[in-house]
Amino acid sequence: MKKVELDVHTHTVASGHAFSTLQEMAQAAAEKGLKVLGITEHSPGIPGTCNPIYFRNLHVVPRRMYGIELLLGAEINIIDAKGTLDLDEKTMQMLDIRIAGIHSLCYSQGTREENTQGMINAIANPYTHIISHPGDGTAQLDFEPIVLAAKEHRTLLEINNSSLKPCRNKAEARGNNLEILRLCKKYEVPVILGSDAHISFDIATYDYVWQLVDETGFPEELIMNLSVEKFEDYLNIK
Repeated sequence: MKKVELDVHTHTVASGHAFSTLQEMAQAAAEKGLKVLGITEHSPGIPGTCNPIYFRNLHVVPRRMYGIELLLGAEINIIDAKGTLDLDEKTMQMLDIRIAGIHSLCYSQGTREENTQGMINAIANPYTHIISHPGDGTAQLDFEPIVLAAKEHRTLLEINNSSLKPCRNKAEARGNNLEILRLCKKYEVPVILGSDAHISFDIATYDYVWQLVDETGFPEELIMNLSVEKFEDYLNIK
């Protein structure tokens, strides 16, 4: 497997339930040889996270630190089966990177069909770069239309390492992520691997994800973590 160049789904103490500072995360990413680190704090629907004013003040943070590029943004909650996001448009415009995902703490469940359409709506939102952990089992989803929507809108689906950890006790996560990888392989849709690190030691840790990549024979050229240039071109991030 080629060398990973980026990890764009991580959290600092600002999210309220993580354990490293922004500078500690950046330094650890540099020590691991990354070129790009994304820090994506939880948006307001998660208890204890930062106030929206945090995101509006991100302009004070240097975008290069310890020799790496920083992308500062948010993991925005999809809060209902309509695909509604819980961060306002003005704030989203200020972010370098925007991840949208479903979290049980602040999601109003619909039927499988409604949940699927809601995620497709979030994928189609022009502010969404990445969908976090779609396969973690929080909502019942049909993955084929989601993969096809991701291809159409050039939105990346994440294969999330954290949700595959045995301690998370989500039995369906492994099967769901295998299905997503197989569908993305079939339709030639790129994916992003996410550590979802909540402490600096977990940055770019993809041990459970690599097992699924190997099992599905997923092509390296469709893994966006392996090239900063391909990743930034695909999402039109400058």
